[in-house]
Amino acid sequence: KDWDKVFEPFYRTVEARHSTRPGSGLGLAFVKVIVEAVGGTISVDRSSLGGARFLMTFPALQNEPSSSQEDSDMMPSMKVVILGGSAAGPKVASKVFRLMPNADITILDRGQVLSYAGCGLPYYISGVVRNQSQLISSPLGESRDPIFAHNRKNIHVLHQTEALEIDGSNRRIRIRSRYQDRDTWLNYDKLVLATGAQPIIPDLPGIHLANIFSLHGVSDAEGIRAALERGKAHDVIILGGGLIGIEITEALVRKGCRVTIIESRQQILRILDWEMARLVENHLESQGVKVLTNTRVKEFQGEEKVRSVLTDKGVLPADMVVMAVGVQPNISLAQKAGLKIGTTGAIHVNEYLQTSDPNIYAAGDCIESVDFLTGKPSYVPLGSNANRQGRIAAVNICGGTDAFPGVLRSMACKVLDYSIARSGLTETEAQREGFDVISALVPGPDKEPFVPGAKLIFVKVIVDRPTRRLLGAQAIGPGNADKRIDLAAVAIHNRMTIDQLANMDLCYAPQYSLVMDNIITAANIARNKLDGQMVGISPMELYEKMRNGDDLLLLDVRTPLEFEQSHLPNSTHIPLGTLREKIYELPHHKEIVTLCSYSLRGYEAQLILRAAGFPNVRVLDGGLEMWPYGES
Repeated sequence: KDWDKVFEPFYRTVEARHSTRPGSGLGLAFVKVIVEAVGGTISVDRSSLGGARFLMTFPALQNEPSSSQEDSDMMPSMKVVILGGSAAGPKVASKVFRLMPNADITILDRGQVLSYAGCGLPYYISGVVRNQSQLISSPLGESRDPIFAHNRKNIHVLHQTEALEIDGSNRRIRIRSRYQDRDTWLNYDKLVLATGAQPIIPDLPGIHLANIFSLHGVSDAEGIRAALERGKAHDVIILGGGLIGIEITEALVRKGCRVTIIESRQQILRILDWEMARLVENHLESQGVKVLTNTRVKEFQGEEKVRSVLTDKGVLPADMVVMAVGVQPNISLAQKAGLKIGTTGAIHVNEYLQTSDPNIYAAGDCIESVDFLTGKPSYVPLGSNANRQGRIAAVNICGGTDAFPGVLRSMACKVLDYSIARSGLTETEAQREGFDVISALVPGPDKEPFVPGAKLIFVKVIVDRPTRRLLGAQAIGPGNADKRIDLAAVAIHNRMTIDQLANMDLCYAPQYSLVMDNIITAANIARNKLDGQMVGISPMELYEKMRNGDDLLLLDVRTPLEFEQSHLPNSTHIPLGTLREKIYELPHHKEIVTLCSYSLRGYEAQLILRAAGFPNVRVLDGGLEMWPYGES
């Protein structure tokens, strides 16, 4: 009722007059006078997120052309237009400016926020990042807004402006601003498509109920945060167990929500192999998160707001739902322009990030990449790739010949004090691509165990048997996982063998790593397997044998105390120190699987038994620390 008075001098509401906040009612009156003095307008209406939204418009400054020789020397050498202002787009603009400072660079974006850290949105929701401005700040704390872009880099930013059509033959695009009632044409010499991706929203009954969110942009994060701060979201359903779903889980749990993850496939986190994903799932459930795999949502129920979710396994209460089933590339503009679309459904580009029109480049979540190991098309929407691609596209726009080498899908995330990282191919993916692989599972502390703060990590490496090349690596656990996977990514990128990785000269100090780092140990175990010195059995294979009732002997060689605390059903317990004197008690003809916590004692037990003539002895890969099926 007071909106028509907020610009009046000295006006204060009744609530403001009775509050302890100082003020005279002149602030907004001053704003109105200044805006109108420069030919602009200001208005206020209701924000969709609650509160008020102020809209100001200003006339653009028209630069007068100069005929002087000095000014002509400074005329823009190239007009670069970039569609998209999230990750790849601003990176293109910044690098073009550095290579060609007098270029005329324009960024168009449909949103209101430029170059925000999308990966930081879960931390903003949880409150770790307190202010939205932190997500758009440079490393030095400067806000990367249009004023910063123009003053520092001579980059023009057109917010809330949509590109409607690309006229490639005339090198121009038709655009529309929400502040204008007509379309205009913008010319370019080089055009960059950095249109990103959009969340996949399943067509389900009730999908439009209130309190059903995606996590794609600052406005989504604001909506989720507002719902949490109102205390109206106790039961939260996350639809999708991929990276987005896992990353938002921690923020919701930290806010005191009861969280359920629903995944239609047999495992969460398809970026990992099953046994690694299962260990993450076990950790989530130990922290109170309910994980439902092989479960499909059929309907969202409620009147105005969502109240429950109907699945093929029953009904779950829900005060809020977060859609995290994945993203798809924004390609509609490219399709209309007749640009080639790849087999993954994203924009096809060559190694220099040119589209089928050589004057149009593309980068970020809208493009199709090439898998570095298989050479096949791959769609990998990651901020790290978007920034690398943005830089390469800019170099080539300015006359360079940088080539994008492809993707290893290196990625990391964190959930409830559990690190998750991977690079290269999973074992499942490698087998599907026709590789003959072996793998090694290695648990261990991330630094010397006598150092305070040492924490477990679980490492898996995948190796091509004929060439001994490292194909992939995964690491999870409360310890430092990303360091090991970054090292593996370097090895994969340089096509190193597992032998070369095992002999790398790495830094060592007790507070940083084991004397032989986890990734080095994993490489050595893989070498032992390749050379026939160790024969392993995966947790899945052993579990199937146990479930089928196969005639085998589980030999647990840990200490009596460890065995009493937990052990697999029907295990035979002989501590490693007494194995030689009790070896005659073991059946010579049976398949024997040796067990311990980390596989080291199991490996030594296998060597003892094989030296004594036992023909069929295998070690449980990863030991009981990486047994994904729970305790006995």
